[in-house]
Amino acid sequence: MPIGAHMSIAGGLDKALTRGLQLGCETIQIFTRNRNQWRAKPLAEGEVGRFREAQGATAIRPILAHASYLINLASPDREIYEKSLVALQDELERAALLGIPYLVTHPGSHKGNGESRGLARITTALDLILTGAEASWPLILLETTAGQGSSLGYRFEHLAKIRDGSQFPERLGFCFDTAHVFAAGYDIRGLVSYGKTLKRFIDLTGAESLKAFHLNDSQKEVGSRVDRHHHVGGGTLGRRPFYLLLHDGRFSTLPMVLETPKGTEEGRDLDEVNLDTLRQLRDMAIFPGG
Repeated sequence: MPIGAHMSIAGGLDKALTRGLQLGCETIQIFTRNRNQWRAKPLAEGEVGRFREAQGATAIRPILAHASYLINLASPDREIYEKSLVALQDELERAALLGIPYLVTHPGSHKGNGESRGLARITTALDLILTGAEASWPLILLETTAGQGSSLGYRFEHLAKIRDGSQFPERLGFCFDTAHVFAAGYDIRGLVSYGKTLKRFIDLTGAESLKAFHLNDSQKEVGSRVDRHHHVGGGTLGRRPFYLLLHDGRFSTLPMVLETPKGTEEGRDLDEVNLDTLRQLRDMAIFPGG
């Protein structure tokens, strides 16, 4: 399966591909706009052209776009809800222009208004956005969450309910985040618990709807519902779950992207360190200790 990392778009969207290539990424994830602002300048024709040219010059496939963290499709606040609709529509259009096949987004937070109401708002919002959307536009991938605060998507049933209630289930897929799932209470550290968790996820959401993985270790324990990413093998998950995923034939074609902390360690880029760890695990015939 292709492995890679979330890459910065500083200096231009095409620079993310250059950075990914330098690290040996086989897939990458990017933001297509400032993640902390509601408004974004439209993509210029030259910017789109440079990105598509850079994409064509590399073997990096597929590319994922991640939507702004401001978007909250479950918000009971009308202003935030309407801003979120506009922003996600813009994100979808930008990804389409860039030829990006998947747009990852967090489902949303009900802000104390109740899970059922929040899930219903998410489904309605997605239907509004997808009404009239081009068939060639990206799939929207709902990401599993840790369940911090009033965030939805921390139970697999939440994701299934949103998809099953949608008028456009074929336009929706899922992104499985290892740290989030673990913090939400699903243990994937052992062979048996890993098997049970993935079976539960696939039984509820469908194997064909799982399109991508975020590979992150967790700073917090299982069931903490605290979203804190850690370097692969350096947190409470350890290396085994990543070995199991990287050797699971069901996911052999799906992109697996790091969202681990950025920086350097002893002069080495931490993305490079984490990618090396994943490559070592992928190349292992047998995990130490069985």
